[in-house]
Amino acid sequence: MSNSDNFRNAVLKKLGLAEENSGVFSDHWHEYNEKDAVESYSPIDGKLIAAASSASPEDYEQVLKHSIKAYREWLNIPAPKRGEIIREIGNELRRRKADLGNLVTLEVGKTESEGQGEIQEMIDVADFSVGLSRQLYGLTMTSERPKHRLYEQWSPIGPIAVVSSFNFPSSVWSWNAFVAAVTGDTVIWKPSSKAPLTAIAVIKVISGVLDRLKAPQIFSLLIGGGSIIGDRIANDTRVSLVSFTGSIPVGKTIAEKVAGRFGRTILELGGNNAAIVSDKSDMDMALKGVVFGSLATAGQRCTSTRRVIVQDSIYDEFTSRLKKAYSTVKIGPPDMKGVLVGPLIDSSAVNTFLSAIEEAKSEGGRLIYGGNVRKIEGYEGGFYVDPAIIEASEQMDIVKKETFAPILYVFRYKAMSDAIRIHNSVPQGLSSAIFTYDLREEEMFLAATGSDCGLANVNTSTAGAEIGGAFGGEKQTGGGRESGSDSWKSYMRRQTVTKNWGNDIPLAQDVRFDI
Repeated sequence: MSNSDNFRNAVLKKLGLAEENSGVFSDHWHEYNEKDAVESYSPIDGKLIAAASSASPEDYEQVLKHSIKAYREWLNIPAPKRGEIIREIGNELRRRKADLGNLVTLEVGKTESEGQGEIQEMIDVADFSVGLSRQLYGLTMTSERPKHRLYEQWSPIGPIAVVSSFNFPSSVWSWNAFVAAVTGDTVIWKPSSKAPLTAIAVIKVISGVLDRLKAPQIFSLLIGGGSIIGDRIANDTRVSLVSFTGSIPVGKTIAEKVAGRFGRTILELGGNNAAIVSDKSDMDMALKGVVFGSLATAGQRCTSTRRVIVQDSIYDEFTSRLKKAYSTVKIGPPDMKGVLVGPLIDSSAVNTFLSAIEEAKSEGGRLIYGGNVRKIEGYEGGFYVDPAIIEASEQMDIVKKETFAPILYVFRYKAMSDAIRIHNSVPQGLSSAIFTYDLREEEMFLAATGSDCGLANVNTSTAGAEIGGAFGGEKQTGGGRESGSDSWKSYMRRQTVTKNWGNDIPLAQDVRFDI
């Protein structure tokens, strides 16, 4: 038995996973159904980890009915008490962090630090949500009418659905789920079919806490294809909000269906993120930020740096040092010491990587580093590539698309106005960065005419975001916000309240009549 087999078996055993697992949870785990079961393969070596059954239409209906029932109980628990329950969930995640992080590494190929960081982010969001449970504030306004009080209050909206992606198989769910939970909502989770086991393990851990506390099972699970489960969620009027992370085409379809029934969406779609590197920057800092941004999670982050726009006077030096930095980065299985770039998620991702490089070359782009498939002894079934650097121009069509792989397009600029134009020339608008110590350049970048993204960074990478700030983008990225700041309002309904405590009823527009 190989080391990877030992690792797989140890992870499954510690988390109570079997070779065949139910992919449906309401207030109990539904029976495993072999029909349409989803098989999870590790991108590390291409081997089967385990299987999970998909939800049937009957399973879906049971889960929806349970979520509605649980909501009616949950919303009557005071928000600070809901926060205390989320606190206990966060504490249990702390205890199970190592095991869950190892599963993330096994199932989606993240390095050990990134796998552990994924679970730490869930813990951080739980802590944030505990505090939030005592801060669901409304405003009090001054009424223009005598002896009237005018204020707003917020109420939960009911069951919501979170459709998550493979690249952050648990943390992005928690951005939505824990915040929504303290507001009073229940949550139905449809994870990516490429990462079903992480979702099952997380629900096993959390449902155990809720059982122990005799709290309602507010988190449900539905594993299954988008054409079956996803469509039902999008069209179901009982689901008040759908939070979707994924591709622009799928997000557009979901948005249209949910809007057609006047439901709400939070969309986190494509990110085609750029970093501007000025000749007034600290080049060491800029290189570190760009290399991490482009290579972390093998370029499979929605915030990955996909374009770098470098001032002409430092272009040659920067690209030379960039190639040297890429050549020193260790690529391989994530359990190998010192590895920064692990595998892509599957063979389809590798093919997309190669196709994008060929398209770039056909449009006049110049491949100046990498771009090959890499075979690693002992891991021949894994999906490894040499990250690519391509000299590009803003006229190329391929640079306007998001390729979920480690491809970095490099552009030249002379004036900052040109850099911002190149930066904003793509249809996506998630994360952005500038590296400069010039105050005027910073302010140009942060002005209304500067970066058109939802996230703007100065002297730090496009990749990654703190959970205290609202996360999301503009343009074709979708426009939704998750996690921090006041994003909790997305999961609640606002009600403006007017109270007349006088003996008369002044009417709007000063209308007067007698009865």
